[in-house]
Amino acid sequence: MKVLVLGAGALGGYFGGRLHQAGTDVTFLVRAARAEKLKTEGLRIKSAKGDAVLTVKTVGDGAQGGPYDVVLLSCKAYDLGSAMDVVAPAMGTQTTIVPVLNGIKHLDQLDARFGAERIVGGVARIGATLTPDGTVVHSSPFTVLSFGEREKGRSLRPSLVAFAEAVKQAGIDGGPHPDIIQDMWDKWVMLGTLASMTCALRGPVGDILEAVDGEALIRETIEECRKVAAAAGHEPSGKAIKMVESIVLARGSLFAASLLHDLERGGRIEADHIIGDLLARARAANIATPNLRFAYAHLQTYERRRTREALSSLV
Repeated sequence: MKVLVLGAGALGGYFGGRLHQAGTDVTFLVRAARAEKLKTEGLRIKSAKGDAVLTVKTVGDGAQGGPYDVVLLSCKAYDLGSAMDVVAPAMGTQTTIVPVLNGIKHLDQLDARFGAERIVGGVARIGATLTPDGTVVHSSPFTVLSFGEREKGRSLRPSLVAFAEAVKQAGIDGGPHPDIIQDMWDKWVMLGTLASMTCALRGPVGDILEAVDGEALIRETIEECRKVAAAAGHEPSGKAIKMVESIVLARGSLFAASLLHDLERGGRIEADHIIGDLLARARAANIATPNLRFAYAHLQTYERRRTREALSSLV
């Protein structure tokens, strides 16, 4: 099978690199500067699961080397429009897109562009960053890539069966999930809590928990996100909530959402896709979400200021 990975950043670089390392035919669709760096220095991965320097295939145009069986889409939500443009030429009649963006909103956009039958569900759970020198640094004890048909109980299409075997051979956890949409909601409940709290309070969960009302605020936010999921017909199980709590209520943890890291370096952020969409769904269901409201207003203020300062620097 042939897999196209959009980009060679933290997620795409790690998962695509491990698939390539295990023998899957993987091609990375990257910009010219990244392609040159990969050509001269290789795809470099640093991880407790094994460091690697890999010679990989790259293309700068989706029409090259295709069509592909699977396209792994791991871009940021704010880049989805341009991402769809560049992967469109790579699509054949049987190509399946496996998106691992956060939240749910991207599914509607992908459906509108390529048709719902071409889009499956996907979830990535990994702590990874791309350093300034282009190295993919994996820092979490887990590397999970889950995917599946969006219709619960539907048998996997052939391309996903082959992809599942490739993921297994690469030593990546996760694989096929029988209810991938629920899995996406479960992650969204966790991330909605983590992103809103660590960004609004500007610190990792361990520091927040040391505040007088820190634990209470986090628990309230978990409940807000849970109610939104339940109203959409995807209430997390007790086991799923315990998993959320194990992450966002871990005393001493330095874990924070990548959205906070993007904010602190003055970069673009996925505020609308992760928190704004939760808040919009809460309002539509008449659910009170004061903590999400505060967090989203905080992030919108940052975005407005960032835009104004960027414009003023051009004058």
